[in-house]
Amino acid sequence: MTVRTAREAQRHALRPGKPDGRRLVIIFAITQTLGYGCLAQGFSVLLIPMSHDLHSSRTAITMASTISTLIGAFAAYPVGRVMDRYGGRALMTAGSTSGVMGVFLWSWSTGLPELYAAFVLIGLALAMSTYDAAFAVVVVATATDRRDGAIVTITMITGFLTSFFYPLIGWLQGGLGWRTTLQVLAVAMMLIVIPAHLWAVPGRATHHSRITKRTGFQLGDAIRTARFWLLLVSFVAQAGTTSGFLVMMVTYFQDVGFSAHTASTLPLAVGVLQLASRLALAPLSARFGMLPVTTFSFAAQALGLLLLPLAGASILPTVLCIMAFGLGYGVSVVARPSVVAGTFGVTRFASIMAVTAVPMAFARAGTPLVAAWLENWRFLILLGSVTAVAAVALVPLARHQHRADR
Repeated sequence: MTVRTAREAQRHALRPGKPDGRRLVIIFAITQTLGYGCLAQGFSVLLIPMSHDLHSSRTAITMASTISTLIGAFAAYPVGRVMDRYGGRALMTAGSTSGVMGVFLWSWSTGLPELYAAFVLIGLALAMSTYDAAFAVVVVATATDRRDGAIVTITMITGFLTSFFYPLIGWLQGGLGWRTTLQVLAVAMMLIVIPAHLWAVPGRATHHSRITKRTGFQLGDAIRTARFWLLLVSFVAQAGTTSGFLVMMVTYFQDVGFSAHTASTLPLAVGVLQLASRLALAPLSARFGMLPVTTFSFAAQALGLLLLPLAGASILPTVLCIMAFGLGYGVSVVARPSVVAGTFGVTRFASIMAVTAVPMAFARAGTPLVAAWLENWRFLILLGSVTAVAAVALVPLARHQHRADR
């Protein structure tokens, strides 16, 4: 190898995202939209018809979502270790396959045991092929100065487009029934998501060549810092409240007097604010810092949830409260990988994200059950109060960042 060739190879290794970073962003925007849309978004819309058809209570049906989240929690750390060591191609492809199988089994369920088994597969799919897995690939495959832009683009597109799955699934369910609707979604994943992950996600050799050029905290060093624990408290609290509201919101809107069509359309306001918040996130975080912006967005989300019971069946105040919720939800998805990568580096990024993902998954699993049990306005007061805790936990970190930037 000549000196010139060696220098070119070294420059290429130090800028790992340039060859296929843009392709990854496009592919992940597609696969994450379909993945979340097919595996998660439909549950809230289909909760009532499933409850009627399977002759089970809403709480018993909601347990399927809890099982999925718990399976994701148990799988998170092994998945993170594998991602750090081998990269994402085989793992994300296998996860997508598990998701297709899970949605098909979901559509064939005639009772709770089959439904719960389906959501075991869906939980594995969510852990192996959705955001955390995609972010682990992106932070290694893209240069540092492009990382936040890539994450914002993926989450911005995904967050906005998945909101359309609520009315889409509601429309399909009205015409085809919930079982055929799920089969349509499973076929879409099989034809698009599995081949896309197999083709576009870097394999083991490429991942290894990139990770050896990067630096970062070891897992043990990261969890011994106060920053890690404050971030953990905040993101766990916010994740639980977000999950509870997303699962229960369509049912809640129907319970307070909105029609089924309106109730399944109102979540579009979440998508609008997800898009707006992520469009504004880059300039705002550059001006004020990622942590202060995240703190403000969590506080806005708490306020929206606490005020929603006062809106009743009035459209305008309901939409405003949903938009406040969407602000926090939109920012949180980007803030977590950005803050973790910026604070602890890339070398063990997937493992550190996985350690935070485990308690977050338990919060996501338990909160919908508590929300379903409380029902009515009481669950909104609980969710809003817990989200306020998430905002308060970030205040010391945001102040520290402000002083460091001065």
